[in-house]
Amino acid sequence: MSRFSLNVVRSIFLLFVLLLASGGASAQKDWPTKPIRIIVPYAPGGIADTVARIIAPMFQDALNQTVIIESKTGASGTVGTAFVAKSPPDGYTLLLGLAAPQTLSQHLGKIEYDGVKDFAPITLINTNPLVLLVNPSLPINSVADLIKYAKANPGKLNFSGAGGLTQFAGEIFKARAGVNMVHVPYRGGAPAVTAAVAGEAQLTFANYSDAIPWIESGKLRPLAVTSASRFPLAPKIPAISETLSGFAVDGWSGLFAPAGTPPEIVNRLASIVREGFKNPELRKRMESIGAIPGGDTPEEFRVFVKAESIKWGNFVAQTGIKGD
Repeated sequence: MSRFSLNVVRSIFLLFVLLLASGGASAQKDWPTKPIRIIVPYAPGGIADTVARIIAPMFQDALNQTVIIESKTGASGTVGTAFVAKSPPDGYTLLLGLAAPQTLSQHLGKIEYDGVKDFAPITLINTNPLVLLVNPSLPINSVADLIKYAKANPGKLNFSGAGGLTQFAGEIFKARAGVNMVHVPYRGGAPAVTAAVAGEAQLTFANYSDAIPWIESGKLRPLAVTSASRFPLAPKIPAISETLSGFAVDGWSGLFAPAGTPPEIVNRLASIVREGFKNPELRKRMESIGAIPGGDTPEEFRVFVKAESIKWGNFVAQTGIKGD
């Protein structure tokens, strides 16, 4: 082939590459041109579904596009999470990701995704502690009381949970306190709390939002929150760390896209959340369900998610604990 022919071929190839690049840039610039889905990996009515419905209007208003909340449940949140991991990275399928299916589940067994590598973290939406609750029929009024009672009655206390952090907060408590309690699994956070109210289980570790009505009605007694320090929205409830130094288990949710989603889309979504949480009414709605609003940058959130995954991986390796 002559030098002239080679130059022609190279020019055509370069033009083709430029056309592809300009087409991709144009597609990103025009995004979104159709409804966006936020996948929630848990059933409607729980804290994840509620949080998704609080933030959806932010995107509808800013992007002038419909946002659909869609629940894809199963396997402690891993079914919906896997669905998003395998979705096209075009900004039209997002995930309301939670701590356990995103950073814990892959350390417990084989699942169809990597909670860190298969996603583009967008922003932390909220953090929320769990609350250790006991049935009032028990003669227990503090974490110290619970430890003493559990040691005197090994294997006789049941704690209800819905897998994920509601189970593992209890498993960590058992390991740290040196007590033997039995986990009884339920299909959701609300049923797990109801089981403690009914006496099917003597205690439970519940999302604060699930706990609020039962605390207010006196049907469950709050002993402590699982966060490293007292929860600002409920400062009278002690932290478990005040009895077991260093104890810390925080629930959280964040917005994710499939890995490979264009950075321009990721950054735009993150900035919408940051601006949205400047609205006092929106912050108040989050706080009413026991959640503290987030709104960090994609890079900050990426670092956070990776650290959470490493933390849980180390814990599972050290204890040999397995999920139900």
